[in-house]
Amino acid sequence: MTRTPGPGGLDLNAMMKQVQQMQSEMSEAQEKLKDEVVDASAGGGMVKVKMSGDLRLLEIAIDPEAIDPEDAELLQDMVLAAVNEAIRSAQELATSKLGGIAGGGGLGGLGLPGM
Repeated sequence: MTRTPGPGGLDLNAMMKQVQQMQSEMSEAQEKLKDEVVDASAGGGMVKVKMSGDLRLLEIAIDPEAIDPEDAELLQDMVLAAVNEAIRSAQELATSKLGGIAGGGGLGGLGLPGM
């Protein structure tokens, strides 16, 4: 295979192979995230939420004691807090799984000057 030096003597073929490998690894990691599950709760466990690593809400469990017809706003706040915590946890999981593939972020893992 002929090496094609680019600007500054960069080996474009090697760089393209590395980009393709990163894309493949990223796709595989994203598929695996669909099977990961994070849990979150609010109100001392009165509202519990399960969310997949690809941000699909899988389950909401509400303790019957949390259902007070006189204070629906409190239950709404607990559901909102639990869902937001699950989203944060799922995003943190995705960052930890996908971040290493790109060499810590961006294209810096390609060894490009200035990256």
